[in-house]
Parts: sequence; C-alpha cells; structure tokens
Amino acid sequence: MHLRDALLASLAKLPGSREFHLHVLVSFPRKHSNLYPFAPQPRPRTYLQDVLILLSEQAGPDARRLFVSAIEASVYHIPSTSSAIVYVSKVDSTGQATAPSPTSTLVRAFLSYYANPSTRPLPVDHLWIHLFARAQSQYLFPNSADFPGKRPLTDVKLCAWWKRQLTSLAEELQNVKANGTTLSTRLYYLLPGLGELEASYSLGHSPGAPPSPVTWVYGHPYSQTDIPLPGISNRNTGAAPHIGQIIPWFDDDPKARFIDEIAYTTEADGVKSPERKRPRMIDRRSGPRVSEEEDVQDKAVDKKDAHSQKEEQTTKTLRKVSVSEFWERMSFRQECIAGAITGFFVMAVSSNSPQAVARSEVSPLAPQPGQVAPQLIKRVLTSLMNGHEFPSVDRAAWSTKVLEESIRGLCDGLRTAPVANISGNVAGSDRSTPEPTLTCATPQTPPPRLIRVGHPVVDASPNPFPEPVTSFETYNAYIYGSLTVDNPGLPRKTSAEAGDDGKPKVTVLTVRRKKRTKP
Repeated sequence: MHLRDALLASLAKLPGSREFHLHVLVSFPRKHSNLYPFAPQPRPRTYLQDVLILLSEQAGPDARRLFVSAIEASVYHIPSTSSAIVYVSKVDSTGQATAPSPTSTLVRAFLSYYANPSTRPLPVDHLWIHLFARAQSQYLFPNSADFPGKRPLTDVKLCAWWKRQLTSLAEELQNVKANGTTLSTRLYYLLPGLGELEASYSLGHSPGAPPSPVTWVYGHPYSQTDIPLPGISNRNTGAAPHIGQIIPWFDDDPKARFIDEIAYTTEADGVKSPERKRPRMIDRRSGPRVSEEEDVQDKAVDKKDAHSQKEEQTTKTLRKVSVSEFWERMSFRQECIAGAITGFFVMAVSSNSPQAVARSEVSPLAPQPGQVAPQLIKRVLTSLMNGHEFPSVDRAAWSTKVLEESIRGLCDGLRTAPVANISGNVAGSDRSTPEPTLTCATPQTPPPRLIRVGHPVVDASPNPFPEPVTSFETYNAYIYGSLTVDNPGLPRKTSAEAGDDGKPKVTVLTVRRKKRTKP
C-alpha cells in the first residue's frame, strides 16, 4: 500500500459529507551527511527523503476546493543500524475545514504508515519519530491566522495535542502483530523549564477520559539501551559516544543550534588566537627556497595536522557536556523559555522478529514508483510559502486552484518560461551565453558550520540511478487522489446542552442574600 492510499483510507472514516482531494509528494532517496555531523569516521551512511502532504476539501459538488491541512516531514534511512527517523517539521491547517477537522486523522495516518511494519516502505527494524512542538499562529499557510474560523492552539494545548496523537498511535500499534513480529514502543517527552509533576499536570488527561495503557517517560531517550540508537552501530567501539553521535541534527531545531554552539565555542569567551604559521624554509647555499614539491608536501601535512587537531578539539568539547547536562542547559535556552512552553517528543518503535528476515538487496538509492525530484517539492513549498495567502475563503480558493494546477503541471513535465537572453546573440553567430538557472530555496536553518572544523563530509560519489521522470500517469497513480465521504454527521447537542439559539447554555449562579428580620 502506498502512502496516498493509506491516507485516503483513514479519511474515509470521518463523519459528515464532503469530498477530499489529496496530493502526496515524496522525493527519491539521496545521500545526506548532516544527520550526525560531529560523529567520528567512518560515519553511518544516511539517505534522506522529503515529504509534503497537501489536503484540500470540497463541501459539495458545486463548492470550491479549499486547502485545509498540510504536513512537511523528512525521512532518514540508516541501513547500517537498520533504523529510520521520521522528523515532523511542520503541521498546519487553514481553519476552513468542515467539522471535525481532518488534521488529526491525517497526522495519525501518516505516522502509522511508517511505524507499522506491515506498511513501512523501508526495510528497517527500528523507527524513531521526532518532533518539536512550538506554538505559532501559522506554519505552512501564510496569513491563515487572519481567518476568523482558525483557532490556533496555545503552547500547552499544542503539547497536549501531540501527546494525544502519539498515545493513540502507540495504542494502535499494541494490537499489531505482523508475521510473528513483536513490537515494542517507547515514548518520551520533555518540556524544558518544567519538572515532571508540572508537565504531567499541564498535559494531564481531560476529565472523564479513560486511563491509557501507554506509559510515557519524562526525559530523553539517549540513555536507554532497549532500542538501539540510529547513529551508534556495532562498529563504533572504544570510548563512550558523545552528544554529537547520539542526538540527531535537524533543520530548524533548537537541539541542532545548541550542539553547534557547544562544538564551536572552544574558549571561555568564544575567541581563539590564530594558529602560528610555519617558518619558511630557505636554502642558504642556492638562495631560493627548497623545491616546490617538498613545499607542497609540507603544506599538505600541515593542513592534515590542523584538521585533525580541530577535529580532536571539537570532540573534546562535546565530550565535556553529558547528555543530562545538555538537556538541563536546554531549559535555559531563549527558544525554550521565551514566554511560551515548548516540548520535545520522541517515539521509538522496534520490531524484533524471532527469525532473521532476509533483507532485500535493493540499493537504498533506488527510486520507487511515484517518487519525485527534491527540487519539485522545493518549488511547490516555495510557491506555497511566498506566493499565496489564506486569510479568506476567496483567496484560499484561488491559491488552492493555482497550487493544485501547478503540481499537476510539474508532474506532467511542464517547464517554466525560458528566461530572456539578456546578453543576446552575437551577430552572424548561433552561439549564446546560457542563462543561469534561478531557484528559490525555502528558508531554513543554515547547515552546520563545518568550515572551522575543516572536514565537511560530502559524499561526491554519483547516484547510479537516473532521476525519476514524472508523468501524468504517475500523478494519477501515486500523487493525487480524491475521496467522497458520506457518513453520518456528528451527533447534535441535546436541548439541555444547547439553548434555543444553538449556543451552549450557561447557568448563572446568584448569591442568595439572607433576609434581615425587623427589630
């Protein structure tokens, strides 16, 4: 089952009558070296996939389509440890959906698709789900906060919402047994600046809710040994791993920014004296310096020694900070205490089969049917964030129409109009200066500052597989899907719960005054 079909199957159970239109964009795997940028050599090979999900809704046959929900995520595959990481970057809604909103159902179905071994598209035994909850009025739909029907969750309610989603997913996985495989799940959450009792009270169950059999651990998962960590393989022997080897590095993540700060601040005041240059060698008998070959060799040795010294210095700096100290200091970061409560959530799912299952010999770089180029997803996301807005139904309908037609056109092989030749052709010649390709990248956290470390790991080996070519058949078979839902609606409130005007009935209590007796 493909991701598009799994999401549509989950949306079919929603109450009410409406029609959903779903676009699922998943990029083909590519090599990625920044998941653990401070891990020693040899680093585990990592492959990255981008995921963008856009859901639009149509209330009736003659109604206009409106984008209602969107998910942006990244999937990391580490074959050496048989692990994968799903990092949920952003989840947003426009507030223009019919009640109940499909956002919760869409998010749970997306996470369940990768967590369930029977539908997981990656041949791994361990899956990790990471996310950072930070309340904002809008994430993916610009100006959607101006729509009166959108009610963004507060900081505490957002953390409680994510905890409910992962709890429901863990309860669903407890009943899953595929091919004799036993699933074990671990759930961790941490609200920087709050103790365990404060966090439990803030994110407690709502009154009247049944107790859940799922157990949460308040803390981080980097000290446990039940489920192997993705960045630590059996080949890593010797000293205990430091925080740069066990904490993954994600874009726009406070953990990554804090690790960078620790790694590159080698002195107390953050300033280091420049290294002393090697004196120039001169042959006094002949006058000029020694041969150029020896000079080049000496410079290469000096650079190699400098790189190793910087790498060793960075490793020592990271080893000075333990995992517990890292999270304790994380509570004092401005991103976590700037007047709002934030939360880190991690879910680990391990499937240990009694017998070794033969793994497929297919290369992790091999593209699967329906996958697209990462540049296509970047273009769609850039257009969504910079060229459209959703403050009203009219503007949202226009933006939805333009974006859906753009996705269809890009998948059908359409290209943008050629850029005008500014330089022009030379008279009497067919030669012309090619114009550079202009691409707009989405705003994100800069990559790790590996210039000072001196050893940026860039896997320059070419991809042996050609880039997949999308077509109209691929668009209809894997990317786009529609579904008509005709289920009973939500039960209406009784007359005791609602007044004559449909609003909740409020009982006003008055103070009974004691009657005074006449003298």
